[in-house]
Amino acid sequence: MTDLWTVHTADLEAGVLGAARALLDDAFDGDFSDHDWENALGGMHTLVWEAGELIGHASLVQRRLLHDGRVLRTGYVEAVAVRSDHRRRGHGAAMMDALERVLRKAYDLGALSASDEALEFYASRGWLLWRGTSSAMTPSGIEATKEDDGSIHVLPVGVTLDLDGEITCDWRSGDVW
Repeated sequence: MTDLWTVHTADLEAGVLGAARALLDDAFDGDFSDHDWENALGGMHTLVWEAGELIGHASLVQRRLLHDGRVLRTGYVEAVAVRSDHRRRGHGAAMMDALERVLRKAYDLGALSASDEALEFYASRGWLLWRGTSSAMTPSGIEATKEDDGSIHVLPVGVTLDLDGEITCDWRSGDVW
């Protein structure tokens, strides 16, 4: 029996947060930093449980993105992972269904930065590859983030976007996208 939770960070107990962090560390082969974890907190989480064990996690946090002279309230998807022995069974899709429901009702735009392995998954869900340039509002001004070009995806909810234009994210520690 699989159980899916959708819950805010504030309502998660320390043990559940610890289990989520351990799952993400394992799923990303140790390449999930403290900054990555911090960036996944403060919003909504979807968690998949099976037989009392956490097997999936994803989160949606609020960010501000700038595009075409507009500041957009953005639901940003973070920390999506399914335990390796439970992949390709629909758990990732179930988590994204829950987050996308929140996204469509609360934000102007959805955004995420996808790994190469997940590009097809997000495209199949209607997420659009950002073809234009990307940048970040840093403490020293707007700086290009060319290393992220080709990985950023958006899900327009209530806005029209020029996918070949420029998109700028707010500043944060660690990976800005």
